[in-house]
Amino acid sequence: MRTIFAIFKKELTSHLTTLWAWVVFTVMALLSSAFFVLLLGGFKQAQDIAREVPGGWSALPAEAQQFRNLTDGVMISLWGTILVVTLFVAPFLSMRLFAEERRNKTFELLMTTPIRPIEIVLGKYLGAVGLIVCTLGVTIVFPIILSIIGSSESGSALEWRTVLLGYFGLLLWGATNMAIGMFISSLTESQMVAAFVSFAVALLWMLVSSVAPRAEEPLRSVLNYLAFDSQLQNLIKGVLDLKPIVFFTSVIAFFVLLTHRSIEAQRWT
Repeated sequence: MRTIFAIFKKELTSHLTTLWAWVVFTVMALLSSAFFVLLLGGFKQAQDIAREVPGGWSALPAEAQQFRNLTDGVMISLWGTILVVTLFVAPFLSMRLFAEERRNKTFELLMTTPIRPIEIVLGKYLGAVGLIVCTLGVTIVFPIILSIIGSSESGSALEWRTVLLGYFGLLLWGATNMAIGMFISSLTESQMVAAFVSFAVALLWMLVSSVAPRAEEPLRSVLNYLAFDSQLQNLIKGVLDLKPIVFFTSVIAFFVLLTHRSIEAQRWT
């Protein structure tokens, strides 16, 4: 356990001291800020319309009802957007995990150390999870802003239980992407190849939900179950659901195991 923690600390420190990590943090902050401002503008516009229309909210269509409070009108939509942004960001964070070791010619040295492959894999993965937590941590400032400033027009306070469950769903999705990216990074010495393939895999996963409605049963049910957005929709909406936790934990364990087998095989070649 001490070895795993030492590798985790080294990985996280080395990532946080690179310019690339801070570029990714900045991109995440800029994108999430832009979407936050747009959603806040849409929320204010809906509130103004509800005040002006005779009958208020009861006269508005069902799709406008989410703007009755800040949690549904801003935060749930924001988490859903950042879910997609994470799909683009995670490959560029995970690409360095093993590919950089090969590029710097330190992979062979790492393989000759008296450290078990599983300890190397777990240490690096925990470092990657720490990195994605730091990246997504940028976005937690938005509910804090809403909580502090509030809105006299919203009529209700921010529901922190819903906000935190949605944020947990984001972290779960980010950790899953890092596990996939780590495995792909263990197969190549090119960081850009690792990033591109990781993104392609995540993009195909995202497209599953759009293909599912066109499929016949029982394939449709299988695709709906595998679609990441359908798995996470309850958590994003603030509903505690164990199914996505079990599902994504299983995916993470699977790719960590694949990475271990990949590194173990390369150690003896």
